[in-house]
Formats: sequence, structure tokens, C-alpha cells
Amino acid sequence: MRVKLVLSALLFMLMAAATGCESGHRWGVHDMERPLPEVVVAGEYPGQAPSDAIVLFNGTDLSQWESVEDGRRAKWKVANGYMEVVPETGDIRTKQSFGSCQLHVEWATPAKVTGESQDSGNSGVYLMSKYEVQVLNTYGNRTYADGMAGAMYGQNPPLVNVCRAPGEWQSYDIIFRRPVFMLWLAVKPARITVLHNGVVVQDNFEIEGSTVWKKRAKYEAHAAKLPLQLQDHDHPVRYRNIWIRELE
Repeated sequence: MRVKLVLSALLFMLMAAATGCESGHRWGVHDMERPLPEVVVAGEYPGQAPSDAIVLFNGTDLSQWESVEDGRRAKWKVANGYMEVVPETGDIRTKQSFGSCQLHVEWATPAKVTGESQDSGNSGVYLMSKYEVQVLNTYGNRTYADGMAGAMYGQNPPLVNVCRAPGEWQSYDIIFRRPVFMLWLAVKPARITVLHNGVVVQDNFEIEGSTVWKKRAKYEAHAAKLPLQLQDHDHPVRYRNIWIRELE
């Protein structure tokens, strides 16, 4: 019996060597039969949506968005190719839901600075309506580290501060991997990488749970896909050129 097992193992190894396949690999090295990736046309310039992206805001209307408060029409202002938070109208969210994704968002805090710390151009990008990447004026504006622009709010400060001056356009490029739940337990926590103005400020950070204020984050089981949400924090922050690519 042992001889048969040894012979079988040797035969498998010979076949693997002949085809270029190895244990745990379906395809051999440089296998011409291996399926090729789908062709996607990249944008002509940095920040332009690739051909397979879902454009969530193209500068003309809020048809892809709704009010979080009542699920009706989003009440933010649209002008000159951007949307602007109208204070006290509430957060807005996408009508479509997403899980793991690549997200591009451009934003600008008000050119006129009227406050300090967290009261200066405050807003936020919420992945799955739960996990906030902070938007804030932190150009010469001191605040707590885990509340700066580029922070996972209340959890992890940005690696560096690359915030531009108030009124200038800035960009987030985000790679987000959703959490996986088994019943109520997060068996695979969410992870996030964020580039702020092209610079890595979150490097595959393991998210600790849903964003909360002045409390330790924790997970609560939720659906595999949920809307993207933008925060109304009573400051007229502007957004433009928002697109997303699903990664699952």
C-alpha cells in the first residue's frame, strides 16, 4: 500500500513538473491557456474614471444620491461641477450599495476659515455607511491625530499630513475590503488603504469596527453591500469627480 502511495505521489510530481503546475496552483507558470484579464481603458489623466467605473457624481446632478434622513432627494447644492454640503440638510448616500471597492473622491474645504480643530471644514467619507475616512482642514490647523484628514476617524491617524490649503482641491483614492461575518462575528475584519493627494496615508489598515465618537469601535454584523455615505457636519465642504469600481 505504501509503495502505491509513493508511486502515486511521484507520478503527480512528474505530471506537475511536465505541465508547470504546482500544488495549490491551478495554472502552470506562463501557461498560454490561462484566461486573460478583462480589458479596461484607463483614464487619460490621474483621477479620470476608467472604463469600468461607476460614476457616482459627474458634476451635473445628484441623481445617484439620496438623503439619509428620509431616503428622498439629496438636498445638497450642485454648481460649477461640484456638489456642496448645505449645512443642516443631513448626510447623503448612494442609491446603489457596494462592498469591497476602489473609490476616487475629490474634495475641498471652504476657502474662508471660520473655525479651528474639528470646527474647520469637517465632513467625512463613509464606506458602507459605517467606516469613516475623515475630511477636514488640517493645513496648519491642529486637532487630535485620529481626527485629521486622511485618518480612519477615532481609530488610526494618517501616516503623514499632506493636506492642502483651504479651498484647494484634494483627492482620496481608497482601496477597501469589506468585513466578512459569520452570524454576529467579524471573522475577517475590513481593511483599507488610502492615498491622500497621491500619498499613502493608510496602509492596509485593519479597521476595528464601525465609526463612533469618543468610543472604541466595534463590529456589528451587516449586509455584504451597503451605500457609500458623505457627511454633513455643518460645513460647506465641496465634492467632485466621484467614481467607484467594485472589487467583488
